[in-house]
Formats: sequence, C-alpha cells, structure tokens
Amino acid sequence: MTDVPGLDCAGLTRWLAGAHPDLADGELSASVIAGGRSNLTYRVDGARLPLVLRRPPLGHVLSSAHDMGREHRVISSLAGSAVPVPRTIDLVDDTAARDVTGTAFFVMERVDGTVLARPGQNAAYAPAGLHALGLELAGTLADLHAVDPAAVGLADFGRPAGYLERQLTTWRRQYDASRSREIPALDALQDALATRLPAGNDRSAVVHGDYRLDNAIVAGPPHAPHVAAVLDWEMATLGDPLVDLGMLGLYWDINAVTDGHGATSAVVPGAGYPEFDELADAYAARSGAVLPDLGWYRAFAAYKLAVILEGIHVRYRAGETVGDGFEVIGELVEPLAADGLTRATATRSTTGTVA
Repeated sequence: MTDVPGLDCAGLTRWLAGAHPDLADGELSASVIAGGRSNLTYRVDGARLPLVLRRPPLGHVLSSAHDMGREHRVISSLAGSAVPVPRTIDLVDDTAARDVTGTAFFVMERVDGTVLARPGQNAAYAPAGLHALGLELAGTLADLHAVDPAAVGLADFGRPAGYLERQLTTWRRQYDASRSREIPALDALQDALATRLPAGNDRSAVVHGDYRLDNAIVAGPPHAPHVAAVLDWEMATLGDPLVDLGMLGLYWDINAVTDGHGATSAVVPGAGYPEFDELADAYAARSGAVLPDLGWYRAFAAYKLAVILEGIHVRYRAGETVGDGFEVIGELVEPLAADGLTRATATRSTTGTVA
C-alpha cells in the first residue's frame, strides 16, 4: 500500500476511472478522517464529487465486526427515508486483487458539515441551536426506529427474536478474543447483565448500534444547526431499539462517566445541550413509546463500548491502528466498566442467567 496506510491512491484512481468514469477527474488523493476508532474512514479528493471511502481496520479484525457489505446495505436502504444518510457509490471486494485496500471497501458521497466531537466546537453555535440539535438527534433516532425494515428491503437484516441474548453472547465472544489483561470490573459487569436481562420487550426495529452526536454530520447556521447525515452504520441490525437509546445516553454523559480519562464529547454543561432525560422524553414523544427504566440499556452500552475499546487497545499495542489518540483508549475501559456495573446492579433481575 502507498500514500496513506491501508489505501493505495493510485489503485483507487484506476478503479474509479474503470468503474465510475463519470466521477473520474484525474489523480486522487486521500487522508484519514480522524475520530474513527474501528473501521477506517478516508477523505478522498480529486474526483468530480467529494468522496469518502470506508474499509476495515488494519489488523485484529474480529469476525462479523467489520462487515462492509452490511454497512453499505443499510445506508443504501435508508436512502429516501426520514433518516438522513450519505449517498452510496459502490461496494467492492478487493481481497483477491489487492489493488486498493486488499479488503472489502465501499465508497460514498461526502456530506458537507461538521462532526461535533469536542467542547471547543460549540462556540460556533448558539446555545438555543445546540439545544434544538440535541432534541432533533433524539427525534431522528425515533424516525429510524419507525422505519419498516421490509419496506426498505431489510426484512432479513437481522433476527429480532432473542436479540438481547445474542448480543450478550456476541460481545462476550468479542471480549474473549481481545483479552490481554485482567479487568475484574468488566467481567463482573458481563455477569450482571446476563442475570438482569430485560423481559417482555418484543418491539423490533432497525438498530444503528452506535448512535451518538459525533456519529452525525451537523450543518446549518449557528442559530439552527441540523443533522445532515447519520454515519458509522457498521453495527446496524434488527433488534431492540432501546439499545440505541442506551448508547445515546452513555455517550451523552461520557465526560462524567470517564472522569477525564481521555474521552471527549461536545456535550458539556453550559453549552446549551439538553439533559439526557429531555432527549428520552423527545424520543418517547416522537415514537409514541412508553419508555421503561433504561438502567440495563445504559449498563449494556457501557459494557459494549468497553469491549470495543479493549479491542482497539489490543490493536494499538500491536501497532495496527492509524491516527492519533489511541494511546489513551485503554484507560477508558475501567471507568466504563465501573459505571455500567453500578447501573446493572441497580436493575432488578427479570429473566435469569444467559449462558
């Protein structure tokens, strides 16, 4: 590979000229878009449209965790729905030819706007605008969960029955595959989640899997920013929609959860953003759902993120990451596990142990 890690720009130029000559306009250049900690995202310049390329990470790829085909499929299927997504261009399996990435990858059109990931970015917006943006983010999540999977060609995108049990099994397997040190709090959280599994929630929807403010592109004027596109659909499936709400809650309060251990979020006191309880109310009003206590879902979100970050920590130590900030990832696992354990143990056991 040349030019940037994991991507051969000369090969990408040849591919685009052959597969999409209407978009080709000479030599392409690419750069890694900062912020991603799992699949790699590249800004691609030099085509007739601004483009983005997505590929799996360079190493330590867990089975089924970085499926480019699934991510491309869900984004393509949601085009034209109430959920704003980028326009997809193509999905390519380059594992045999090894001309571009040596992996599967997909290309989509780049959406203009800003990803709000740091407190300093809030200064560009009015507090009332950020408050409304937070409520819109919750409303957009409700819109996603209102999408009929069959109507957009996603009826077979997942197996809703037994979704939570399978999620725990899946993330237990991912954790086992990423073990490199002892983390007693994370082991305890894993067990607590299994013994307190929510019962009686039969609702199913398209689940994003990693829904948060910095997985959205924000556009518009300072007084009225809006969600221009929702990104990073690599963990999307069909399942319990409250998992998304739990993940949104975790990230909304991530600065407090990690207590300065390296996580950053634009959502800080005084900027104008609503409290998470207000987001939950906005989601409930938009969806018409009566929400249960979200303690188990908030705990599961902490567990899931901790397992993801532990996997990234392993890749970082093996020299298989691209970009800055990976050196502090491992420090976030313990506080996430502690927060999740507090929430999980406050949740009443309802169904018994999941093996």
